[in-house]
Amino acid sequence: MPAQQLLDAAGRPRSPATMPGRHVGRIPPNKGRRYPADPPTVDEIVAVMRQAGDDRHGRRMRGLIVVLWRAGVRIHEALTLTDTDLNKRRGSLLIRHRKGDRRREVGMDPWGWSVLADWMADRVALPPGSLFCVIGGPTRGLAWSATAVRAELRQLAIEAGVRRRFAPHQLRHAHAVEPPYEGIPLPLIQRHLGHAYLSTTGTYLDGVSSEEIIGATHGRKAPMMHADAGPEL
Repeated sequence: MPAQQLLDAAGRPRSPATMPGRHVGRIPPNKGRRYPADPPTVDEIVAVMRQAGDDRHGRRMRGLIVVLWRAGVRIHEALTLTDTDLNKRRGSLLIRHRKGDRRREVGMDPWGWSVLADWMADRVALPPGSLFCVIGGPTRGLAWSATAVRAELRQLAIEAGVRRRFAPHQLRHAHAVEPPYEGIPLPLIQRHLGHAYLSTTGTYLDGVSSEEIIGATHGRKAPMMHADAGPEL
């Protein structure tokens, strides 16, 4: 008697690749691979947001981009957010299940909230559940998958003319390199990103170019000394 065929939520036959035990013993091709810190620029991020368009799918993608970029959260943290995790008055997002399954609260700027508001207006017409959800079909209202997000971001970046790698974690890197320029201390950035170790936060700053470091150094003010110290060093 042939084995019973499993179906997905939409009633379609499941791919053998999704069956339990299919990949047991196989080593993922990207295991141990580390991508260099190469965050996209503001112009590149905005270009991808514009390429997303202004329909419901585009507003969902733009909302997700600002949460990843302006709040600096991980992709799985963003995709598990619900309406009750958002506090616009306080300007904060509650991450209930961060890495290590510990909660933390992060902030987001008013511009990010204004972009997210466009998607939130569409979201109320869909079944309750995850903030970033499937829009159409029999699975509407269910959580959007990280795999689908990565594929769509990659395609939008190509269409927008962005030639560097454009992935959810790159947007988190883009967030991490901005606060130091605004005078925010590294320990606060560490808490915001949810890193257990300050050294991890430091690796996110590897994307700062030599030109930026040199420019910042040249812009430093001369050291101030007490008048009694005299003019000689």
